[in-house]
Formats: sequence, structure tokens, C-alpha cells
Amino acid sequence: QVQLVESGGGLVQAGGSLRLSCTASVSLLRFGRMAWFRGEARDLVATIEREGNPDYGDSVRGRFTISRDNAKNTLYLQMNSLTPEDTGIYYCNEIRNFSPYYSWGQGTQVTVSS
Repeated sequence: QVQLVESGGGLVQAGGSLRLSCTASVSLLRFGRMAWFRGEARDLVATIEREGNPDYGDSVRGRFTISRDNAKNTLYLQMNSLTPEDTGIYYCNEIRNFSPYYSWGQGTQVTVSS
């Protein structure tokens, strides 16, 4: 069974940076489009295809960078210029047919203080 483990969250002041990681239990080459989500509503934050081509939600475009290292089975989210509105639990998953495919991991908590 595929497992996705998120890490890298923490408490940071507004304007600071964090780098989130999502490590898969299998080769990332098995995954097509991957994404980062935020919060209970699983708001879509950013997506990336197997060969690249990142895309972002309007609220994070220009501040966040999604990337993947298929050789390391890891998806990343570099978060810069953080604001309190970025606070939440961040999750990763693969998107198939416009929906998250795998069971959700525990996520990683990001808290931005003002």
C-alpha cells in the first residue's frame, strides 16, 4: 500500500520561509500529477506533472515553488514570504481524474505568526 509522509512544517513568523517534503513509499515515477493541499477542505495549493510543469493557486503564486525529485521519491513545497493566511495542515497526494487518489497522510502543520 502506498504511503505518503509529509514533513517540514513548523512555526514561523510572517515573512519567513519553510520547505515541506512529501516522501512516498514507492518510486515517484509511478505518480503522474502530484499536488499539495491545505486544511480540512483540502484546498489545492500547487500541482506538478511527472516531468514538471508546475501550477499554483492564486493565493500562493509567486511565493511558493513546487518541485519533485523522482529519484528520491520526494515532492517538495518551498514556501516564501509566508503570511498568517498560509497557516494550516499541508498534505500531498496524487491527482487522478481530477481527484486525490491515495489515502491521506497525517500532513504537516504550518503556523505563521503575525
